[in-house]
Formats: sequence, C-alpha cells, structure tokens
Amino acid sequence: MESIVLTGGTGLVGRALAPYLLQKGYSVTILTRKIPDSSKQQPGIHYALWDIKNNHIDTTAIEKATHIIHLAGAGVVDKRWSDAYKTEIEQSRVQGGLLIARALQQTKHQVKTLLCASAIGWYGADASIGAPPFTETAPPAMDFLGHTCQLWEQSTDAVTAVRVVKLRTGIVLSNEGGALAEFKKPLALGIAAVLGTGQQVVSWIHITDLCRMYVAAIQNNQLQGVYNAVAPQPVSNKTLTLQLAKKIRGRFFIPINVPAWVLKIVMGESSVEVLKSCTVSSQKISQGGFTFLYPSIDAALTELCHQ
Repeated sequence: MESIVLTGGTGLVGRALAPYLLQKGYSVTILTRKIPDSSKQQPGIHYALWDIKNNHIDTTAIEKATHIIHLAGAGVVDKRWSDAYKTEIEQSRVQGGLLIARALQQTKHQVKTLLCASAIGWYGADASIGAPPFTETAPPAMDFLGHTCQLWEQSTDAVTAVRVVKLRTGIVLSNEGGALAEFKKPLALGIAAVLGTGQQVVSWIHITDLCRMYVAAIQNNQLQGVYNAVAPQPVSNKTLTLQLAKKIRGRFFIPINVPAWVLKIVMGESSVEVLKSCTVSSQKISQGGFTFLYPSIDAALTELCHQ
C-alpha cells in the first residue's frame, strides 16, 4: 500500500481528498498542529504533527511516505484582508512549502511525488471580456495574490529528487462549503445574487474532478510541473448564479445585482476576487490524459444539487 502525507486535511479540498484517497487504496497521514480527539478523527486516517511557525515536522511520516500532497494555507476570503491576515495568507503557504522542501532534503525518504496546490490567483484579471484564456506559461499578476502564488510555487523549487506537480486551482464547487455555500445563502430567501455586473468569468472545478486530478497526478508519471485545475468550460458569474437558482428554486427566484460598492464595503479589499474576470485554460491537463466527469456547469450543478 502506498502512503500519502497530506497537509491542509481540514480544509475544503482536504476533507474531500483524504477519504477519496482511502477509497483508492492509499494509506493517508494528515499533518496537523494538534492531533484531534479520537471522536473527531476521520476513520482510517493517521495523524502526525507539524508546526510551521516553529519549523517542526514529524520526519517519521516523511520517511514512510510515498507521495506528499501540500494543500495547507489560510482561506483567501475567510476574513477581511488586514495587513496581518494578508501576511497569514502568504506565510501559511510559503513557510509550509519551505518546511516540506527542507524535510525532503534532510530526511532519508522514499517519496516519489510532491503535489502542491496553487491557485489561479497567479493570473490576475482578464485584460478584457473575451480575452484569450490564461495558460500555464503566463507570468504572475503584479498584485497581492499573484505575488503570493509566485512565492507559494517557488517554496518547493528546491525539491529536485522527486517529481513535482503544482495544480493552480480555480473556484472549487462543493456542497461542503466554499463558494457554492455562499451562492446558496441568498437563494434560501428566493434571491439570486449576481455579483457586480455578473459578466466576470468564473473558472471553476467540481470537487470530485479535483480529487480525481490529484490521483491522476500521482498515478501518471508523465505529469510534471504546473497545470491549471479548472473545468474546460468557464462561465460568467451571472450564468453560474442563475443556473444554480434554477436547480434549487425552479422559477421561484428573483435575480438581483449586488453593486460592486456594496461588496467592497462588506468584504473590503478581498472583494476584488469575486468581481474580477479570470478565464483559465484546462487544455494542458486534458492533453496530459485527464478526462473531466463534470466539464460543464450544468453537469456540475445537476450533480451537486441532487446529492
């Protein structure tokens, strides 16, 4: 049985990925700052300690690992972007990557693959509506998230003895939280809240396809370097919102545009992330042999709304 060490196991992606990996026959060890009580542990999952701030990692877990998946990082829109929280967003990703890289350099191990999450925040905003989609060769944006993603990806560049794959992930659609939960909240009142003009493009991915992509990256030795983890058919915010409304409410909802200035008051600087248009290509991962179960927003929402 191959063993996987996973960081960020309590996040949206980690909570789905850990049991998925178990189903696929892998042994899973989650690196955590505090071992949870037995009543709160996921069945079949092992736990080991790491502490980014104090540069500590359980080297025994690294020694036993066949693959490492690094997801850990503070949520980008979980809080308003104060200077302190922006530092936390950056350092939680970068310092974690550096700690793993050092462990791999200093510990005798059998790791074959290091899979690192990144984000399409690397690209920034589309130059214009209808602009060609971003590909993996595009330079990082000259803004906070672009710089953060650049440092995030660079944090593991020192790893040379194993195959490294970095997945720049789009908006993850899941029933367990994240963006979809926020889209659903106003629908409970019969309101389809279109953000800003609604014309901004959302590059998204179904949580199941993202989990499948991590497994594909483990199993396909030809995959190496950076790939965009987004579905082949990005959509506008308006299209996503109205299709979700129809799935949940049928005809019984009222579309309302939430002005950009309202979002800026409520969310602060981070509102830029829900207002910007970012069209990202999935062509490279598809050419690498990956097939999406949910390539369209209709297929994704149909599945998510009927679980």
